[in-house]
Amino acid sequence: MKLGDYEAIAVTRRGRVLTLTMNRPERLNAVDAQLHTELSRIFVDAANDPDSDVIVLTGAGRAFCAGGDVGWMQDAIDNPDSFEVTMAEAKSIIFSLLDCPKPTISRINGPAVGLGATLALFCDISFAAENAYLSDPHVSIGMVAGDGGAVIWPQLIGFARAKEFLFTGDRIDARRAAEIGLINRAIPAEELSATVDAFADRMVAGATKAIRFTKVTVNLALKQLASSIMDAGLAYEALTNVSRDHQLLVERFRAKSQGR
Repeated sequence: MKLGDYEAIAVTRRGRVLTLTMNRPERLNAVDAQLHTELSRIFVDAANDPDSDVIVLTGAGRAFCAGGDVGWMQDAIDNPDSFEVTMAEAKSIIFSLLDCPKPTISRINGPAVGLGATLALFCDISFAAENAYLSDPHVSIGMVAGDGGAVIWPQLIGFARAKEFLFTGDRIDARRAAEIGLINRAIPAEELSATVDAFADRMVAGATKAIRFTKVTVNLALKQLASSIMDAGLAYEALTNVSRDHQLLVERFRAKSQGR
């Protein structure tokens, strides 16, 4: 695909800074089949874009990304074979982010949940509005955090803290996330865009090759780790996709969201 062909992701430019905006604001940018497919391709296309040196990932409206769309979850329960496509795309999302040589910055403008948190945390630098929060509540819907959460959380905050948050799905407000090293900085919401722009401009003005090659070098360990964990994590997630617990929790979540 060309960068102009994406529908669920808005692509904009400011000089040599490319901004990718997950664009389902009416659903808090929850990931459905289309957005998931586009996420599996966008970072390759952005990496190959000759007119940019820095990539910013954010969400439209009041959320960064609310995780998986509950309707899409039900489709996966009803058609479990479709999860094979989801698994392949999930690996592409993570490895294309890690392989992208350009610096990636997550502008966490609101809640970053589940896959949304994974996307934010796999970016090289993460800035969040102080009123935002992060969580990975896969267990709250009876699933394994196989989409990358089990890879990245322990690397950022250690195994003990990561297990606490992955086992419970508890929220972490942005200030606390910055304090424990889950994200780089928590910033007043009204200053978030300016702060991200300033950092992106600093990267653009820097030694491009040195920055890119430093990223490639640092990410070697993460890529090795992801290679050793992702297949098992996604396989276990596929098992929980067809579990009774998952079905009951999705039904409960859908009923709550529909006011029943």
